[in-house]
Amino acid sequence: MNWDDVQVFLAIARHGTLGAAGRALKRSQPTMGRRLKALELSLGHTLFQRTSEGFVLTDEGAAVRSHADGMEAQALSFSRQLDGADQQLEGSLRLSTSDWFGLHVLAPLCAAFTNHHPRVTIELLTDARLFSLARREADLVARIVPFDEPDVIQRRLMHVPYALYTQRGADVHQDGANVRLITMDLGFSEMPDAAWLREAFPSARITFRSNNRHVQAVACASGAGLAVLPCPLGDSHPGLQRLEGAKAPPGRDVWLGYHRDLRRLPRLRALVDLFMERLNPSRPDETENH
Repeated sequence: MNWDDVQVFLAIARHGTLGAAGRALKRSQPTMGRRLKALELSLGHTLFQRTSEGFVLTDEGAAVRSHADGMEAQALSFSRQLDGADQQLEGSLRLSTSDWFGLHVLAPLCAAFTNHHPRVTIELLTDARLFSLARREADLVARIVPFDEPDVIQRRLMHVPYALYTQRGADVHQDGANVRLITMDLGFSEMPDAAWLREAFPSARITFRSNNRHVQAVACASGAGLAVLPCPLGDSHPGLQRLEGAKAPPGRDVWLGYHRDLRRLPRLRALVDLFMERLNPSRPDETENH
């Protein structure tokens, strides 16, 4: 069985369409269709039922899926261990984090790193989706939720303070009367800063919601209301100012994680060391999940 065809099969099974699977593997839709057809011919079975909603596994496809997942796990483990043994400070690193944290915190550090190590290419993905370290969707992930995946080494990267912001030059009365609020969308309404905002201003009116911190900052700077923002973002926006006298909302810890098989990869170690040196000089010990 051709490993490339197995990768195509798994991508279609996970994404449901040839187009989405092709984008994940960076291949064209016709190529995905040809590789799937070749795999089905070689096995003598139809692996997917083609429906108006997308590709659905047949019984034979489900049986192949269980074996294909195992093949992928072995291949990725092999790849990670080879990469982890590579002692050259060159190659690529894929880093995943949220949009505002990538822009305001990590991008300048990544630029400084590549200036010192020009043979290393960093791909910084800013996405709310949690990328898999086991499947090599990312080599390094920074996020506010601690890692509980097996074989992931995690470190507390930094504590991010949050503050209450308003439009620069605005005169805001904090008695709750006529206060307007900008907050997270309903899917993230239980986040600590959103809960704090509701408790601090129980009678205020919510005028704007967004799951994107940059969007919240722009809305706040445009006068839509008060917003709780991470300070690296809020302090850097020229149209915002902290609301003086306001009690500080809760901050968040940011965790850095990578797969244990890559712990000896020189370029990853060098980047992690730079992040820890600049953002958390106390350098806490690594914690490995099992």
